[in-house]
Amino acid sequence: MMDGGKVVYYLESVAKTVKTKEKTDIQEDTLSFEEALKQLESIVDEMENKTLPLEKLLTCHEKGVRLQAVCQKKLEQAEQRIQQLEKNVDDKFRLKPLTLGEESQ
Repeated sequence: MMDGGKVVYYLESVAKTVKTKEKTDIQEDTLSFEEALKQLESIVDEMENKTLPLEKLLTCHEKGVRLQAVCQKKLEQAEQRIQQLEKNVDDKFRLKPLTLGEESQ
């Protein structure tokens, strides 16, 4: 069982983690695919090539998962745009409007 000092320290640590996560979530939403991928590769490299304490490994893993989700979202958005391309009568490509039925495909 933890004593009072350890509990306070633990709760302060959790509060800092939550605040940091909130800040990084906002930043991650504005990243380009390339920026997110570069950060993700850096995290993987750090985790593979360094001896890190468990807490740092967990933090890196959590950020990596969030960055992977950003990359996945950007790829899905790009795929939707590509699927919208269609040839017109002059054999030129143009974006066609995406209808609601096509979004779920």
